[in-house]
Amino acid sequence: MAGNFQRIIDKPTFFGALGLLLMVTLPLIIYPKLGAKWILNAKNFVTDDLGVFYLLLGVGALLFMTYIIFSDIGQIKLGKPEEEPEFSTLSWASMLFCTGIGASILYWSMVEWIYYYQTPPFELKGLTPEAARWAIAFGIFHWGPIAWSIYLIPALPIAYFYYVRHRNVLKVSEALMPVLGEQRAKGSIGKLIDVCFVFGMLGGGATTLGIAAPLISEGAHELFGAPTGLTTQIFILMLCTAIFGCSVYAGLKRGIKTLSNLNMWLAMFLLAFVLIAGPTLFMLNAGLDSLGKMLNSILHMATWTEPFGRFREFPQTYVSQDWTIFYWAWWLVFAPSVGLFIARISRGRTIKAMVVGAIFYGTLGCFLFFLTLGNYGVYLQFSGELNVVQLLNQQGGTATIFAILQTLPMSNLVIIVFTLLAIIFTATTFDSISYILAAVVQKEVKDEPARWNRLFWAFALSVMPITLLFLGGLEALQTASIVGGVPLLLVAILLCVSIVKAAHYDLRHQPSYEEKEIYIEHPPEDTPWSEEGDWGTACSSVKKDSSKEASRKKNP
Repeated sequence: MAGNFQRIIDKPTFFGALGLLLMVTLPLIIYPKLGAKWILNAKNFVTDDLGVFYLLLGVGALLFMTYIIFSDIGQIKLGKPEEEPEFSTLSWASMLFCTGIGASILYWSMVEWIYYYQTPPFELKGLTPEAARWAIAFGIFHWGPIAWSIYLIPALPIAYFYYVRHRNVLKVSEALMPVLGEQRAKGSIGKLIDVCFVFGMLGGGATTLGIAAPLISEGAHELFGAPTGLTTQIFILMLCTAIFGCSVYAGLKRGIKTLSNLNMWLAMFLLAFVLIAGPTLFMLNAGLDSLGKMLNSILHMATWTEPFGRFREFPQTYVSQDWTIFYWAWWLVFAPSVGLFIARISRGRTIKAMVVGAIFYGTLGCFLFFLTLGNYGVYLQFSGELNVVQLLNQQGGTATIFAILQTLPMSNLVIIVFTLLAIIFTATTFDSISYILAAVVQKEVKDEPARWNRLFWAFALSVMPITLLFLGGLEALQTASIVGGVPLLLVAILLCVSIVKAAHYDLRHQPSYEEKEIYIEHPPEDTPWSEEGDWGTACSSVKKDSSKEASRKKNP
């Protein structure tokens, strides 16, 4: 074991991530009130003073992915010319969706609209029909194309270097070599970036647990009368740990793929039942209307900054500050784990197929949850069958969700499926995160990370949040990961520059290629960013070769 550790583990990243986690969590354990206050102030600084940069990130990510789709970069094959996709489209879509969303979709798809309905954007009056229409649309917006575009920022360069340049390393620092240079990427700067990304993943995992544990414990309470206290929640988390521990030990194809497929079919059953048993026509009409409203106004929603809210003459609405900025910051923190996982499972596809597929299937999956579960709650509110707004304000989100589920026919069966889905969603997400954590701290990943390494991170993902849950500090860790993700704003820009620079350099050095699907057979070894390469010489060579590029494309 010790020999394996020395041989395969990148010790600075491994111990650096654990050290950073302890540096954040120990003060929260020793001084919980003071630590929580400091983190809250830091969060307010992020949302108030840096919010506009997160909004620019969202718009920029969507525009950049559009550019990738229609450029030559999108046609590059991730793998060999004859290589078929490693996973079927159904399994691939299931894995990326379950990894990117987790149990959070079960919670927010049902109650998020209530917050916007009470405090709507665009200076609208709350608790009105127009506020309700925008409330439904904003939920789809926050879980739609921009969220998945942010996820894809690290996925692009990592997939490119792993499958095109055949670098057996799944690290963000590796993907930054074209902009940092090989020495810096492998040196202290690269290690620091990888450590920050690992910390973000651990914080992201804590948030998944923070949302899933109350949902699962409330489901156990409704079904079996189990208490909803801390002991039950810790037992549930240990159960989830056992499930995803077995799955991550089994590996990517036998474990994570199987669990994701099961998750998808269970989710489809739940959504189909609610759609048929509920007010079908209303949910379809409201869903289509909200989708059209979102697509028609996506740039307006993405750039809404409420600049005049500080003046007395203007009403203060904080949808952008409290929700959109927080969501973009949160997707960015989750982007390393989700992006790396999307990159890992996309062998055999073109970059365009990866980008279009992730945005389409991810958005479609989220939209279906909001269309059914969200709009069913809207119907209950406006038909007078259940005052969900009052329930949320008085009893909280979890109680509101199960009150909504109890209005359905065969409510006990629905609650069983819903609770089981929350468990599997949590296990699937943790599967993927622990898999990627293991990959990031290894020196090389030729096929899959070592089993003991995957199991270690599966255990570490659970122990720390459970400890903080026991001490009441879980929310502080979630917020700390958001604050710690601020440097990722700059890293995201560098990742976009990196994929463009590397791909364009390689394309210009290909003897021929076709427009439909480009396979880079022999990427240049002596690159501008390598230790041996010379940037000036390489750029001069590229200028000489660039005039031949058009003829190469037309005459392969």
